[in-house]
Amino acid sequence: MNGFNRRRAALCLLVLTLGLLCAVTAAGTLLAGQAMVTDFTRKNLPPCVPFLFGTDWMGRDMLSRTLTGLSLSIRIGLLTAAVSAGIALLVGACSALLGGWVDGALSWFVDLVMGIPHILLVILISLAFGKGFAGVVAGVALSHWTSLARVVRGEVLQVRAMPYVQVAEKLGLSRWAILRRHLLPHLLPQFLTGLVLLFPHAILHEASVTFLGFGLPPEQPAIGVILSESMGYLTTGKWWLAVFPGLSLVGVVVLFALLADQLRRLLDPASVHE
Repeated sequence: MNGFNRRRAALCLLVLTLGLLCAVTAAGTLLAGQAMVTDFTRKNLPPCVPFLFGTDWMGRDMLSRTLTGLSLSIRIGLLTAAVSAGIALLVGACSALLGGWVDGALSWFVDLVMGIPHILLVILISLAFGKGFAGVVAGVALSHWTSLARVVRGEVLQVRAMPYVQVAEKLGLSRWAILRRHLLPHLLPQFLTGLVLLFPHAILHEASVTFLGFGLPPEQPAIGVILSESMGYLTTGKWWLAVFPGLSLVGVVVLFALLADQLRRLLDPASVHE
């Protein structure tokens, strides 16, 4: 009963977290137009009842801009994490199943990518793809798959050593049939958890690259753009321009980490007894 109660609590927390993230994404999409509205009669207002996050030097509502930026970051995170996870699954599974020189070559390539400083790799790929939305998506998606690929490779090697898989190989079942029938069901919990854990990394690196000027264009209300613009106004006492967007970004990252933890608990029955 205790295990059941913990699983139910994990499920409730998972639904609540997912609901909050969906609400932020929907609110940001709906407020995209309002985030661009300028009104110089209300510029540089501190947090107050009409404007909970205050306004900036152009009179734009910082709450609307923050929600729009978070919504954009979440959507970019969804896209890039899905692409990265797909690459990780393909590379990890091929490396473990094919073995030999293929395993050696893919493992060497994974080590090579992991040896390059992460933020530098994202910037280089973003520049190669022309910066902007396409550059950020390509930079984040093509640089975040290596750790999950190692996990997938290790899991596949572990399952391949199990007796029932070895019997299936001796009976003439093809490698891809073994992958589909025996390996993928075993990989699903680790893969889904790794996929969700990619979201906070993708969101933070998207914001970091945009903050440094190598990502989304400055006219777009992205979190990185908001934080970058606010740096010139902090010395004048406009603290709300950076504090609220920064705390909101941290909150979204924490929500994704919490989502991954609850998903792991639900997919791994043994974890409810921890």
